[in-house]
Amino acid sequence: MALTSTMYVCAIELADMDRHVYETLEVRLAMHPSESPEYFVTRLLAYCCEYTEGIACSRGISSPDEPAIAVRDLTGRLQVWVDIGAPDAARLHRASKAADRVVVYSHRDMQQLLPQWAGQRIHRPESIEILSVSRTLVDALAARLERRMAFALTITERHLYVALETVTLEGALTRHPLPS
Repeated sequence: MALTSTMYVCAIELADMDRHVYETLEVRLAMHPSESPEYFVTRLLAYCCEYTEGIACSRGISSPDEPAIAVRDLTGRLQVWVDIGAPDAARLHRASKAADRVVVYSHRDMQQLLPQWAGQRIHRPESIEILSVSRTLVDALAARLERRMAFALTITERHLYVALETVTLEGALTRHPLPS
């Protein structure tokens, strides 16, 4: 018998001071059995950091040619392609051709990840944003994951503050240049 995904429902008070986005969100995300809690938390934080009209998560591993998170305009045209983790160079190349903006959120060690893309054929590499989420924040939030949870997320100067019931977690969002 195949394992099924676990549904998480998060009530989030989002205050993104960097982009002037202030919203109350109810985010429903499924965590696939093959997905690590750290990857899931990074995907959830990326969704919040990129939140805007037209944002949606993909169907997951059943649609490997789609971004993990996409922002589309009212006509359905892909504007922003958001990937999580460590996409390969071919995927970044395809994403850069498909969307106006490509951003990767990762919880992985950038010292190991960035060299994988060096010298690879990637369309418009200078326009691809690589952001690492503080591993301390990701690990702490992953350890507190519940199927139903509520928290406040404040983003200011690329620093994330997650206020849960009894604790506030914090960590930086660090930008890395894509190696040429």
